[in-house]
Amino acid sequence: MTQPPPSGPTTRALRGRAITFRADPFLDDPAHALVHEDDALILVEGGRISQFGPFEALRHTIPEGTPITRYADSILSAGFVDTHVHYPQLPMIAAYGEQLLEWLERYTFPTEAKFADPSHARAVARRFLRELLRAGTTTAAVYCTVHPQSVEAFFDESARLNTRMVAGKVLMDRNAPDNLRDTAQGGYDESLALIDRWHGRGRQLYAVTPRFAATSTEEQLDLAGSLLRQRDGLFMQTHLAENTAEIEWIRQLFPNRRSYLDVYAHAGLVGPRSVLGHAVHVAEDDFCTCHHTGSALAHCPTSNLFLGSGSFRLFDAVDARRPVRVGLGTDIGAGTSLSQLGSLNEAYKVAQATGRRLHPAQAFWLATAGGARSLYLDDRIGTLAVGMEADLCVLDPKATPLLAQRTETCETIEDLLFVLMMLGDDRAVRATYVAGELVHDRDDPKARG
Repeated sequence: MTQPPPSGPTTRALRGRAITFRADPFLDDPAHALVHEDDALILVEGGRISQFGPFEALRHTIPEGTPITRYADSILSAGFVDTHVHYPQLPMIAAYGEQLLEWLERYTFPTEAKFADPSHARAVARRFLRELLRAGTTTAAVYCTVHPQSVEAFFDESARLNTRMVAGKVLMDRNAPDNLRDTAQGGYDESLALIDRWHGRGRQLYAVTPRFAATSTEEQLDLAGSLLRQRDGLFMQTHLAENTAEIEWIRQLFPNRRSYLDVYAHAGLVGPRSVLGHAVHVAEDDFCTCHHTGSALAHCPTSNLFLGSGSFRLFDAVDARRPVRVGLGTDIGAGTSLSQLGSLNEAYKVAQATGRRLHPAQAFWLATAGGARSLYLDDRIGTLAVGMEADLCVLDPKATPLLAQRTETCETIEDLLFVLMMLGDDRAVRATYVAGELVHDRDDPKARG
């Protein structure tokens, strides 16, 4: 690889094999939806892609004196998008032995209580974002904790790196330890102050974040809905129908609501830019509601398998008769890896267990363009195209001896992508770019954001 240009708002030219999408491979022929350039140029100017296509056809567009960074034997892609993850839970990843509700009590709440300390929040935020970039993920929908300082720490670090992130303060005014509860009005006031400070500042975006219906009173959920109406372009993220015991608990807490999803809909929380995590146990009516309202579901396979929650019905969700927006979530810390390649490995197995085959083009769509579409950011990120923000990852099909041996026999780009998603992890991410700036270089520890 040639030396990259100096840091700063520079022009960059990247050359190598590249993939992106022209259509949704769940609704179109995957072979047609996937775009593959065997020798591509990505020209970046001012943090955005100014040229993308065959290198020989576009080489004349490279400004004189611009170094060309050549990624031989690698694959250039849009950066990965994680639609559901808890940054404060990074320290408790791989916590043994519980299902959802017990896991929250035993591990999650004690871990999140430590975020009352701003210095602790800053340290974990920095480590979390570094790990995301090492995994090739450039945008994520992130849960903070109930503490406003946890949000400040996260956005401060994200702004330093110039990553496009969606995040918010957890709202939780009941059924949680005293040191992790806010009040309905207090949560509203703190959230509004954070929205005014961070939403739309640089590349930072705010998500109103009730943890899940069991930990918020109806008053808090109603005020969360009111928050969404206070400013344009806000997001909403929460959990939905992850675990059967949880669903029964919600039924008892909200006896007047038709379903778990109706609890949120009644409070005005279901609509465009609403991202509902898990949705393992939902009915056809719920899929229809998500389709008609433009809400998205976050498929979190490593978490659902780890906690024994069940299998998300991906192909039912994206049914062409009423397709629902679906992205991929790592859901750290119940999830077991921040690598979206690892998530795709498990998503393939979940699909197989439900009698369906997840095509590699469909898988990489979920991790890139599909995730961006779920967040209503597909006009900015998720694909390689002129005008898009230059958030990129570079994948190395020879990152490990086993990958190198296996990929020698791959005859098509689909074969190569499938092997990457089954055998790859963060070691297969050779480099990550944020707004055109190199923020992770696997082979050069000095090249870090």
